Amino acid sequence: MRTAQSRQVNKMPKFNKRFVLQNIAEGSLSKDLLCEAILFKGKESKELFKLARQRLRECFPTGEAEIRSVIEVSNICQRQCNFCNINSYANGGKKYVIGYKEFMEIAGHIYGRKRRVILIQSGENRSQKYVDHICRCVSGIKQRFHDLTVILCLGDLSHKQYKQLRDSGADRYILKFETSNPVLYKKIKPDSSLEERIACIEMLIELGFDVGTGNIIGLPGQGIKDLAEDLLLISKFKLTMASSSVFIPGESSNYKDEPAGDLGIALNYMALMRIVYPWLLIPSTSSLEKAGKGGQFLGLMAGANAITVHDGTPAGLRKYFPIYSTNRFAPQEKYIKKIAARSGLTF
Repeated sequence: MRTAQSRQVNKMPKFNKRFVLQNIAEGSLSKDLLCEAILFKGKESKELFKLARQRLRECFPTGEAEIRSVIEVSNICQRQCNFCNINSYANGGKKYVIGYKEFMEIAGHIYGRKRRVILIQSGENRSQKYVDHICRCVSGIKQRFHDLTVILCLGDLSHKQYKQLRDSGADRYILKFETSNPVLYKKIKPDSSLEERIACIEMLIELGFDVGTGNIIGLPGQGIKDLAEDLLLISKFKLTMASSSVFIPGESSNYKDEPAGDLGIALNYMALMRIVYPWLLIPSTSSLEKAGKGGQFLGLMAGANAITVHDGTPAGLRKYFPIYSTNRFAPQEKYIKKIAARSGLTF
């Protein structure tokens, strides 16, 4: 299967692979070298992963991975992203918002399982009523569970709403820039712009959130040079987290007939994130497993040190939150423990 990235392989300048690896290890951010490394295969990829894990050990010497439980609190979304399943799928299915009482019960269950990081995720809903509801939920769990870290992933909101969420006790916020290419961004998210997205990321940092951002690998129309620019864009922000997911053509999305992203390229990109930004928390996402069997384990081997357990969304609602597929991979604790131990990480 040929992807947007693979079609650009022959356009990239060629360097000696050892030269590329040595210069990147020494801190070179040459776009041409990054492009070459993103396309590594076989032995060269293994060397890239080895260097990534070395950097991981230097910045996180305990070898402990962060485990997050996710609550997909609502599938209502006001955006019309071409790559996403949620809006089109929810329009013909069930729309939901988990109420306060049920949310608190779920949080209590997660806490009882000794989880101390919770990710609250939803479609992008900028209604004040909804933001007030999330603030109540965050405030409730922070009052009850003082050592619980709360991460939000709710999309673009106003400065006032971000401040309200921060004041309610939220610790971190994930807002991916998706792609650093403004033209491509407009194509995949026609009712938004890269400029608006970056402004939101900057607002979150200014308000004191620990912020994470990142991209999607394999978007239709994306090239290797775009990915190199994505890596460089990360340096513009003061971040705590960064992530990269693989494009999966959702069955109900406008891109349902497009080819999936390349798992090997995604893993190389993750390894480069670890090498260039070794202090960041980098998750191994479930999209990696959807892109290829064993992909989430390989993400850990490429330098990731965070992973999400899907034990917060009620079983009856999971099918109504199909971010990238109506048949997505939702890792549970047993599986996470297995791949973490296999990769030499603990939690």
